[in-house]
Amino acid sequence: MWKDNLRGIYYIAIKDMKTYYLKPPAVSWGIAFPLAWILAFYLRNPQDFRELVPGLIAMTVLFSTTAAEAVVINFELRLGSLERLLLAPISLSAVLLGKILGGVIFGFMMTAIVTLGTVSVLGLQANAPFLVLIIILSLFAFSSLGALLCVLVKEVFEAQTLLNLPRFVMIFLCGVVYPVSALPPAVKHFAYVLPLTYTVDGVQQSLGSVQSGNIILDIFVLIAFTLVFIFPAIKLLAKKFA
Repeated sequence: MWKDNLRGIYYIAIKDMKTYYLKPPAVSWGIAFPLAWILAFYLRNPQDFRELVPGLIAMTVLFSTTAAEAVVINFELRLGSLERLLLAPISLSAVLLGKILGGVIFGFMMTAIVTLGTVSVLGLQANAPFLVLIIILSLFAFSSLGALLCVLVKEVFEAQTLLNLPRFVMIFLCGVVYPVSALPPAVKHFAYVLPLTYTVDGVQQSLGSVQSGNIILDIFVLIAFTLVFIFPAIKLLAKKFA
């Protein structure tokens, strides 16, 4: 059974990549939007662009994984194609993990382009193992978040609307543009319960931008966020078939 589930997860991820992710809208949302956003802040307040690189990488992780993740499940539920997947000898959990993995793979492709480009052009020194680990764990966390928000609602447009709130809150509060340490105390405490804060901090430490954080803490917190998002998503998806 577990072999069937693994095979199902793989093929569902590949199907979603071809059907949803490798399309111009998803690519532009995953790369163009973070680049445009960071460039806008840079032009408004010119500074060393290297300081904005961790935020750019973190935003690419966030927007590339959720580019289609937050609508795919409800879209297929409406078409009836998700029910057809369950005719195969795989579990509902495997179906959801396949959806999440599709977002992770696409997000990794987009993030790798941005990361390699900026690191090479700016000549940044990176701790590659930690940087790759932080990126992969963040991809799983945000792809799981997209899946959770998708199954919370019934309509495709509701999922995108619901997802925009945490995305834009995290952009302003999680150190993408402004350091978390510079935020008011009450807001700072709120920032530490948002997953993007740990992505930005982990990337900063991997690139040597800051030395005071704890990258091991970032790793475990991102794993915890992934689990917190995945298990409720599985239960909510099961209710849709009840």
